[in-house]
Amino acid sequence: MLSDPIVALATPPGRSALALLRLSGTGAFEVAARCLRPFLAEPPRTARRARLVHPASGEPLDEVLAACFPGPRSFTGEDLVEVTTHGGLLVPGACVAALVVAGARPAQPGEFTRRALLNGKLDLLQAEATGDLIDAGSPAQRRRALQQLDRGLSQRLEALRVEILELEALIAYDIDFPEEDEGPVRPERVAGAWRAVRDRLAVLLRTAAEGERLREGALLVIAGRPNAGKSSLFNALLGRERAIVTDVPGTTRDAIEAGAVIEGFPFRLVDTAGLRASVDRVERLGIEVSRKYLAAADLILFCEETGDVGRGAGDDAARAQFLAQCSGPVVIVETKVDLAGSARAPDRLGVSAVTGEGLDLLKSRLAEVAFGRLLELGDVEPVVTRARHRVALERALGELEAFWGAREGGVDAAAAATHLRAAVGALDDLIGVVTPDDVLDRVFRTFCVGK
Repeated sequence: MLSDPIVALATPPGRSALALLRLSGTGAFEVAARCLRPFLAEPPRTARRARLVHPASGEPLDEVLAACFPGPRSFTGEDLVEVTTHGGLLVPGACVAALVVAGARPAQPGEFTRRALLNGKLDLLQAEATGDLIDAGSPAQRRRALQQLDRGLSQRLEALRVEILELEALIAYDIDFPEEDEGPVRPERVAGAWRAVRDRLAVLLRTAAEGERLREGALLVIAGRPNAGKSSLFNALLGRERAIVTDVPGTTRDAIEAGAVIEGFPFRLVDTAGLRASVDRVERLGIEVSRKYLAAADLILFCEETGDVGRGAGDDAARAQFLAQCSGPVVIVETKVDLAGSARAPDRLGVSAVTGEGLDLLKSRLAEVAFGRLLELGDVEPVVTRARHRVALERALGELEAFWGAREGGVDAAAAATHLRAAVGALDDLIGVVTPDDVLDRVFRTFCVGK
């Protein structure tokens, strides 16, 4: 494992009041001492004013604050120095360059967090949560990332791992006492232990769909006939004018996507071309794009005008056919309630993009449909938020099922127990007990350099 001193800017480059530099690794204090006047490593974790100079020429570069964190009681587990400089582009860049001349090397993306992981300061789930917290764009994402950073998911997985190991210990009696007809452990006890851990693992795995949706943002596709108020509703949910709105049917010729936070949850809103038979080649292309989005949608918002007297039986049949083809959940909303000449259907939501009537109720409904399970769990229960987590849990659950199938099929206890060992291995991979470098590379390649 590399432990040479590394340095990077930990705050975004650009115009700002302050910037933060990180320096970590074996010899980090010696590198800092070549640039900071004065440099005092004691007392630790104390910010002190210093002048940062170029180590070769002695040219003053900035007046800074520096704090030392001796390893292993630091974020990385190594000797670490945090230097606060003035902001902007020139000053922080010159300070980083001076520390490189003094003996450090520029850090790779995520290298500080990677070292924290390798030095046992974080597990892999916490490292991923660090990136998720930085990238969080909604309150729900922030809360989930903080819970995972606080080892909520790690502790649940460790408990499941212990349960599987205890089940494996029960099976060991069958191996140690083969002369017994049923062994010293009753079969009912083994069955109960297996069922309990399988069910708990399955419950956690069922959060994966909404957990991954939470991390990426739920794809909400707004569909309907031309001039049904889709673009107006898109703008209202977004909170700004993003799509062009006219009273001319077929104005929207292509899908328009934008991110929005609804009831604290992340959504990716897509305004689509109106669905109808058209001879216009450009409009037909837009409708084809709409259908592709509909096929991938997590949630579909189908718009109809309230009191649309122009809609005939053929249109109703087309709508029924469209709804039957939708693979995701569909929320039907009647638009333009402020202009309606007749009352809307009692079993449907009604909204006005102009007055805002019904908009809050619609937002609540969308959050409930897209993230209902997470709303039920609250912020206490852990949630699976990445495909990597889901795949590992599916593997562990599959091994548990294979163990029971082997046991029911009369397979030798030692052979059946190999499935339990494989299930433990899947959870170890998930937590990061033993993690190949290529997995670490995939996790940290999206991190910023200073993290």
